[in-house]
Amino acid sequence: MSTRSDWTGTTPVTPSLLRDWPLPAPGEDKYSRGAVVVIGGARATPGAALLAGTAALRAGAGKITLAVAESVAAHIGVALPECGALGLPENAAGSLTGNGLELISSYLDRADTILVGPGLDDPELTGELLRALLEREEHDGGPHSQGGPAVVIDAYALGALVPLEEQLGPWRGRMILTPNPTEAGILLGRDVRDLEADVAEVAKRFDAVVSCQGVISLPSGNAPEDSGLWKITTGYGGLGTSGSGDVLAGAIAGLRARGTSDAQAACWGTHLHAAAADRLASKLGPLGFLARELADQLPALMVELNT
Repeated sequence: MSTRSDWTGTTPVTPSLLRDWPLPAPGEDKYSRGAVVVIGGARATPGAALLAGTAALRAGAGKITLAVAESVAAHIGVALPECGALGLPENAAGSLTGNGLELISSYLDRADTILVGPGLDDPELTGELLRALLEREEHDGGPHSQGGPAVVIDAYALGALVPLEEQLGPWRGRMILTPNPTEAGILLGRDVRDLEADVAEVAKRFDAVVSCQGVISLPSGNAPEDSGLWKITTGYGGLGTSGSGDVLAGAIAGLRARGTSDAQAACWGTHLHAAAADRLASKLGPLGFLARELADQLPALMVELNT
């Protein structure tokens, strides 16, 4: 693959770069393409988990499990029959409580990627959910950082990382964060002033690969060659629509489950997301296309870039 020649600039994520950085072969069956578990989907926002799961499948993942509020699990299973839909405990308002992880324990153990966040709607309860996931790994025999699944963090789960920063040890080194600039500011505790520098700071602080508004950063190492910073060169303003971020997170999760590195999943997923917007904009106009339509563009785009 192409790499940056110096630490002062960014590498453009171009079709040429991606062709030199090909995705893993499709494999022989669904088990060889990886399993994704999406945890999200409160009663009022089940569509976010649905969008993320659809995008993960469109990105080529072999198996998808959506763990959502128990009141909407059956509906999700009908809306996306290709997924496994499992209900988690919710409070009276329909928000996931952070309890009941034993209900999905076997799925978490077999996952190649765990995506947390799409459709979660209560910051405090989301923090409890993340804490429960971390404690499961620390105390209950779950996988640990050297061999565990990738953990993609999106939406409300991003803000919940900050109070748990000192407890993130089990996940450090295998997280992919997908904040928008507002969420990146929450992670930093201040407004974003310089997107590239600030995304790199988030990556270093949380020891994670970060994709934020077309900028992708690896955690900083001790030398320039240990670091990476990429920038997407495509994409339309129409991406600023409800559900678009869920599609991005799902695409990255699906690519990561297939056996890519965290950085490759983030670069490929972010480019595909933007290129899908370009394609829809050329057909429908720069505004007004829907997030769910983005996922449908992913398979053809991968074929074009991976041949």
